[in-house]
Amino acid sequence: MADAMLPLYFRKINMDLLITSYCHLHDNKVIVNDRLFFYQENILKFADFIKSVYKQENVNYPKFYKMDPISKVGFLAAELVLKQTTIEGYHPEKVGVVLSNSSSSLDTDIAHNETIKNRSSYFPSPSVFVYTLPNIVIGEICIKNKIKGENVFLISETFNGKLLCDYVNELFINERVEACLCGWVEVMGNNCNALMVLVEHAGRKQNEGVPGFKFLPFNAENLNLIITLN
Repeated sequence: MADAMLPLYFRKINMDLLITSYCHLHDNKVIVNDRLFFYQENILKFADFIKSVYKQENVNYPKFYKMDPISKVGFLAAELVLKQTTIEGYHPEKVGVVLSNSSSSLDTDIAHNETIKNRSSYFPSPSVFVYTLPNIVIGEICIKNKIKGENVFLISETFNGKLLCDYVNELFINERVEACLCGWVEVMGNNCNALMVLVEHAGRKQNEGVPGFKFLPFNAENLNLIITLN
């Protein structure tokens, strides 16, 4: 029986998938491939933190300022990952994006609700409403990086490395992707926790790494380790 016909728990697992680059943003700091890229202790607001990181990294994308918070952090995490490596050797249709969080687009939903809850001054903002779906962050990443492959936004109560690994592994097994951005993107008020990794097949990796960072096997244990220790 072909693998595609078997339940996931009976299928062979891709043991040669690698994390070839990662970025973790939380607690006013940014870690990229085991290195501290940004830290500023006295930043109190998420908006100031993410703007400071954007300016420090010299990202030139004016649309960034119009994005909602979750899109800003997901977009910037992807940019920082892809600064370390490249997906240019892959067909756009063979690069995927799989993200997850626990609150969906609730942070933006609350902002939208503020514009409509008072019926006497009812004035919903189209620029806010357009971001009241969690997968919009995927759209922003795909547009900027010309990614046209499989994408999905998953919701789980807490960070679930196994869920992400199972889903991404499935895409590789069925040859739907040859590379995949994968991660957790959570923003609520001034609290931010985002992990973005690039997953590549060991035999098709596009880069040879950066000094001080060794490729990691793509599995739940390593995802949990990165998001816990950094």
